[in-house]
Parts: sequence; structure tokens; C-alpha cells
Amino acid sequence: MEKVIHRSNKSDLFKNHDYFGIDDLLTEEHKMIRDSVRTWVSKEVLPIIESCAEQNECPLHLYKQMGELGALGPSISAEYGGGGMDEITYGIIMQELERGDSGIRSMASVQGSLVMFPISKYGTEKQKSDYLPKLASGEIIGCFGLTEPDHGSNPGEMVTNIKDDGDAYILNGAKMWITNSPIADIAVVWAKDETNRIRGMVIEKGMKGFSAPKIEGKWSLRASITGELVFEDVRVPKENVFPDISGLKGPLSCLSKARYGISWGAIGAAMDCYDAALRYSQERIQFGRPIGQFQLTQKKLAEMITEITKAQLLVWRLGTLANQGKATPAQISMAKRNNVWIALQIAREARQIHGGMGITSEYPMMRHMMNLETVLTYEGTHDVHLLITGHDVTGLNAFS
Repeated sequence: MEKVIHRSNKSDLFKNHDYFGIDDLLTEEHKMIRDSVRTWVSKEVLPIIESCAEQNECPLHLYKQMGELGALGPSISAEYGGGGMDEITYGIIMQELERGDSGIRSMASVQGSLVMFPISKYGTEKQKSDYLPKLASGEIIGCFGLTEPDHGSNPGEMVTNIKDDGDAYILNGAKMWITNSPIADIAVVWAKDETNRIRGMVIEKGMKGFSAPKIEGKWSLRASITGELVFEDVRVPKENVFPDISGLKGPLSCLSKARYGISWGAIGAAMDCYDAALRYSQERIQFGRPIGQFQLTQKKLAEMITEITKAQLLVWRLGTLANQGKATPAQISMAKRNNVWIALQIAREARQIHGGMGITSEYPMMRHMMNLETVLTYEGTHDVHLLITGHDVTGLNAFS
């Protein structure tokens, strides 16, 4: 049974921050969906999120609500229960969810980008019809197994493997740092076959030899549940394997989709921190005047809104390219790296503006800061994304 979570009576005072009038670049549908998700976050996420983070409790009841909201697989075809929306809409939804919490955005982006996307793109018709509508509604939960205990930034060296056994494959190995794994009904897993080619497949909860223990002791993403995937002679029917994709292209395409969403999502966290800091600076009196009147406080706030504005323009252009099918993995890497980094710096500066109050759950900065430390690392580390950009601009591969 899910733990009862006490709700706070604190109201959401957030105001939108759009210094360069970027709303003018959005359609009415974009803004309508944004406002709908923003309202839902204010009503359903913010009253409970500090409690969830403190208790290390994942609010599972939000899955079906996000399904009703259209936040699970928004760009997946409506034929299979998705929203059939464009990539900018997908990004906007991730932004609004992460204003609430990075863990809530992770719940949605793993479901949509790392589970529904590969099934939609690489799955059989039966796989699509069996899984996608239930994932889109939140009836079932999915996770994505690529990272291993000894192979994170270098997934090509994975040791998880499958061996042919007639009408099935025998799967052995382990995956690590898997969002949703202990609560997931299905897992999209990547493993090497006997020819050393990476194959993707759908593993269902209850398959003999399959377990998903929870990782304890996290100081970050505490409202999101993380675990392992362990496979001990798991018999996987061949009909569960994606038929026409092999190699790293499959999992890396999923990561590009997820990284794109993160590049938008991080802006939501940054905006929440900036909004709180701006309001606090206007209300907190020291030396007979608001601290926002002091030059160093204004410097912090001016730099925050400048970086938020640059990040907003970056993802709007990236979303436009994605809608045209022109966004490259390297461009997505640049946006993910930049926007998560500026969000983390904004969280830290906002904490300073709040002084000692900034470390309490009365304000969101410390929670965002802890979350963003993980977001900086997952879906490609900060340094690896820098090298991806370096490779792209020089043509020289620092990884080999």
C-alpha cells in the first residue's frame, strides 16, 4: 500500500519568466498545454513534493494522473495512446514537470522517451499494441536497462548477454541506476547476442530469474525510485525482441530523445529557483532595505535570468530542428549539458540569496540542487557531453 503523504497548505506563487518574449514563438496549443501542466503541477505535485523528498517516497498515484494529462509519451502516435504532439510540446511538458521536481520529470521522461519511444520505433505491431496504450495511460510502468555496474559512459562494453535457446533467448547480466526498476511492470533491456551485436527486448515482471532490487541511501532524486535489474537465466520469448535494430544505434537514439527532454526540463527547475529568489529578494529586509536593492544580489538575479533566457532560446531552436527531423545528437548533447549546468548554478545562487532559509524545505532550491547533481550525470555525464561537442567540431574522437 502506498504511504499516505501529508499535503502542505503553502500556495504556489510562481510567475512565468519570459524576458525575451519567447511566448510569441509558441503556438496557442503550446501555451494551452503548458498552462494545463503548470496548473496540475501546482495542484498535485507542489503540495506533496517536499514530503516525498524528505521521506524518500515515490508518489506512484501520479502516474495515472500524468497519463490523463497526456504527459506520458506525448509525441507517440495517438494510434497507440500517445498524444501525437510535436517535439516542442514534449519539451514544454518536461519543463513544467521539472519545475515541480526532477524526479517527477524523470518518471514521465523514462516512460515516454526510454520505454515507449523504442517500442514505438523498433517494436513489432504486437509489442506496440500490447504495451503502448497501457504505458500511455499509466496503467503499467516501464524502465530502461542500459547502464551496467561497470559500464556507464561506455555502453558498448556491456556484458549483459543473450544466448539462443530455440524459441527463446536466455538472458544473463545486470543493469544499474535504473529509474523505476523496482516498480516497473516491464523493462526495455539492451544485451549482446552471440555475434556481439546489441539487441533490445521487452522483459516483463514475473519472468523467472528476473529481479529489480531498490537502491537505498540516495541524497538526490528522492521522490523518484531507482534500482537495479538482475537477470539470472531469464527465458525471453523471441517475440519480445525488437526485430530490426541492432548495435548501439537503438539505445543511443533513445538517449537522444531523453536528453532532449532534459534540456527543456532543467529550465523548469532553474525558473523555479529564480522565481523564489527574486520574490525573496524583494521581501527580505536587511540594513533597512530589501536585499534585492543591493548590487551583489542584483548581479546574481541578472545573471540567472540571462542564463535562463539563453537556455530558453536554445531549446526553442532545438525543438524547431527536432520537428523538422534535423536535430543532431551533438546538438542535443550541447543543450542538455548547458541547460543542466546553468540550472545547477542558479539553484546554488538562489540558495545563497535565501541565506540560511535556503537549506530548509520551506523553499525549493536545496531539493532542486540535490536533484540537479544527478541530472548533471545521468543520460550522459557533463564531461562526456563536452567531449561529444568537441568531437563534433574537430572531427577528432577523444574516446578512442
